[in-house]
Amino acid sequence: MWKSWLQEQWRPKRKAPSLEQLKHHYTVLSRSVQVTESNRPLIVETFRSIAEILIWGDQNDNSVFDFFLEKNMQSFFLRILSQRCGKFVCVQLLQTLNIMYENIKNETSLYYLLSNNHINSIIVHKFDFSDEEILAYYVSFLKTLSFKLNMHTIHFFYNEHLRDFPLYTEAIKFFNHHESMVRIAVRTLTLNVYQVNNAAMLEYIRNKTAAPYFSNLVWFIGSHVIELDECICCQADHLNRSRLEHLVAEHLDHTHYLNDILSLRIDSLNDVLISHTLGRLLLPLYVYSLTIGQFCSKEEKKPYISSIVALFLLSQVFLIIESSPLVTKLAHVILTGQLPPLLQEVDTSKHAEHVFLPPDVTLETKFRQPPAKGYIPAQRTTPTQKRYVTPVNIQVGSDQKEEYLLIGPLDSADEESHDLQQESHDSLQESHDPQLDRYSSYHIRNTCSTTM
Repeated sequence: MWKSWLQEQWRPKRKAPSLEQLKHHYTVLSRSVQVTESNRPLIVETFRSIAEILIWGDQNDNSVFDFFLEKNMQSFFLRILSQRCGKFVCVQLLQTLNIMYENIKNETSLYYLLSNNHINSIIVHKFDFSDEEILAYYVSFLKTLSFKLNMHTIHFFYNEHLRDFPLYTEAIKFFNHHESMVRIAVRTLTLNVYQVNNAAMLEYIRNKTAAPYFSNLVWFIGSHVIELDECICCQADHLNRSRLEHLVAEHLDHTHYLNDILSLRIDSLNDVLISHTLGRLLLPLYVYSLTIGQFCSKEEKKPYISSIVALFLLSQVFLIIESSPLVTKLAHVILTGQLPPLLQEVDTSKHAEHVFLPPDVTLETKFRQPPAKGYIPAQRTTPTQKRYVTPVNIQVGSDQKEEYLLIGPLDSADEESHDLQQESHDSLQESHDPQLDRYSSYHIRNTCSTTM
């Protein structure tokens, strides 16, 4: 008893979050120019503590965020990531970012964190995705960011001038990952993106990403269907009940995901998805398998499944899918035996017939990020010259107005830390009134604090 009491008394107590503690962490990161074996544990602990302090400051002390942004501390994250910092530093950094963005409740604080475009640089950073733990935290971080999307924050992620949306395009590359939790996170992210009512962003998704993503998606679903059919036909696999149940559950998940997208009633996206789902999956693989010889013969060597499996899967489709255009066309083919008019060709594919074929290009190839695409290094200017303006929508009473958030001046630590995404900021500044440059981050902070 006395021993445990003495241990409790002598145990070092964790310091309570405070502005002074954040200043100490700033000093640590400023001095840690290179990540080494000796300072790696200190950097990991510093990252962990910063998230805790920022969450505390968001709720208790506005000066914490003022200091964090005045010193541009997010730039340290990029500087350390650009080095071979090791798995534990990457994992802790992703954990810190995930916790930080998930728990920040004040919208103005969130705008501050997003305003320097550092977040997009982190998203496109080439992590070692061969490490499952890093990948899991990375995808979880992207999913957390997607829950912060709305009509105001979408401008921090989608660059209309450059036609670039890394949060979305980087995430969908993992839509077919072998780990189910990764796939679920990607689906959640895409649904969160589609729900944002921004015409320019939805147009970009429709014109640039919908066809490659949906063609890859239906190919992935169809491949699982063929695997399910082979499992039933093969006696050895047929006896493996757990494997069969897993494949059936996967098909249910796929069908529910398709229905979730269609239920959002975004006509431009639904047209593309219905065309691919019918023309590349349901007709060639499900319906045509019911009557081999009427629509296609075995000699054509087109993929098909057993008629019993096809009927079972079609019953799931009719039970789950609520989209009238898709269900009507599918029922018309089954009941009349006649093909509907040629579906609208939604991509540049040369295949005009309804055939289950692999996509022309993978998402990894389609959305491969070239080095520093659209981003150029910051010019060597004095810190006082580096000031950037970005629009922020702020709720003031019952009214909503657009203020302009001035970030800077930046200090010498930022000067040496990473390449700022200059062109992205320039595109935002084109529409700004120069007179609004007088607004500082403190002005915005004081404006909001008096109205909340």
